[in-house]
Amino acid sequence: MSGSPAPHLRRELGLFEAISANMLEMIGVGPFLTIPLILSTMSGPQAMLGWLLGAIVAICDGLVWAELGAAMPGTGGPYRYLSEAYGPRRLGRLMSFLFIWETIFLAPLSIGAGAVGFAQYTKFLWPHMAAWQGKAVAVAVCLAITFMLYRDIRSVGRLSIVLWVVVIFTALAVTAAGLLNFQVRRVFDFPPDAFVLSKQFFVGLGGATLLAMYDYGGYNNACFFAGEVRQPERVIPRSILISIALVATLYLTMNMTIIGVIPWREAMHSTFIVSDLMQRLYGSTVAQVMTGLILFTTFASLFAVLLGYSRVPYAAATDGRFFRIFGRQTKNFPYFSVAFIGISSAFASLLDLSDLITALIVIQVLVQFMAQVVAVTLIRRNRPDIHRPFQMWLYPVTSIIALAGWGFILAASGLKFILWGFALAAVGVGAYLWRARVEHEWPFERAQVEAAP
Repeated sequence: MSGSPAPHLRRELGLFEAISANMLEMIGVGPFLTIPLILSTMSGPQAMLGWLLGAIVAICDGLVWAELGAAMPGTGGPYRYLSEAYGPRRLGRLMSFLFIWETIFLAPLSIGAGAVGFAQYTKFLWPHMAAWQGKAVAVAVCLAITFMLYRDIRSVGRLSIVLWVVVIFTALAVTAAGLLNFQVRRVFDFPPDAFVLSKQFFVGLGGATLLAMYDYGGYNNACFFAGEVRQPERVIPRSILISIALVATLYLTMNMTIIGVIPWREAMHSTFIVSDLMQRLYGSTVAQVMTGLILFTTFASLFAVLLGYSRVPYAAATDGRFFRIFGRQTKNFPYFSVAFIGISSAFASLLDLSDLITALIVIQVLVQFMAQVVAVTLIRRNRPDIHRPFQMWLYPVTSIIALAGWGFILAASGLKFILWGFALAAVGVGAYLWRARVEHEWPFERAQVEAAP
């Protein structure tokens, strides 16, 4: 590596900006899109148990992120956590590389899924939209957010707050409409044998929880650009826990009120449930306005997702741990990383929505979430040199709950996606070994030293 100073990003974002970035990613099209899918997993309102279980997993996993994010508040998030936990000079190099490898596939899947959801709600305003036109809309959304993020972080921070205000207004408007027309009997209209503890029940609950975690996902967004956050040791934990508390309350209320208005047998077949809700209650004009707000909310969420994920390969590349091209920056933003993930997302948006969501969660669980829960224990036991200004509550109970929750979700995802996840990891190991040999990194650095005269 050269002796020139490594490029760096400025710390310009505070608590409000961090919370808004987290919540922007959490409240995208997900909850407006997955309510019918969640109801379908268990064929009844008992599927709302998936939301509750998801909230528990999100809180416990959020505490993992809070402790690690406060202890290592640099840009890149898990790239740094996994490296330090598993040994920065040995296995940690492989683990952190695998996370970056996962990210360049994961980020396009996440953004692509949201773009497909955007196109699906667009069909309410454009009833005669053909399938190819829907794909074109999804691709255009991915390219638009890439263009918007092609700028420095200060202007991005201001823009995220404006987007956050509109997003919160949209979610609250949907919730208020449901509460004003709520009928309790519809929420408790359970089908026969709804709570019989059979294999089918647990498979359905696992599927509902997987979808719920897709919707809760994003509470960790600030960790990815922590190198641009002021007082990160305080801001990161607070932004995570506040975001989860606010969004979990909002989601649970919104979902219960929606099925309190639209009977679940009808709701589970809807493709734009919120638009149908507003049309039923207030007519087509209000439904169209609300659909427009949902589209704006989705766009804002995808903006936040690309903001966070684009910083991960950049941070690794500037440290010399990933392909150097991702470390290119100009005007205080990582332009190559933004462009690569944004354009890849456009291609991912051509895939099926359900496959995108399932693949997204499975890849995260296999390569990142479960390894990161273990990382907390490894750092506590083996790295006393790392200062931990925030320590997760009720350790190790919360870690065990998070690990068990991710395991349950993984088991419910289906063998096909699990095998694809392992295949991606295997290719990642191969890519790491190839690069390690070229760069003379672990496990090849020892052989190099021994061979030296």
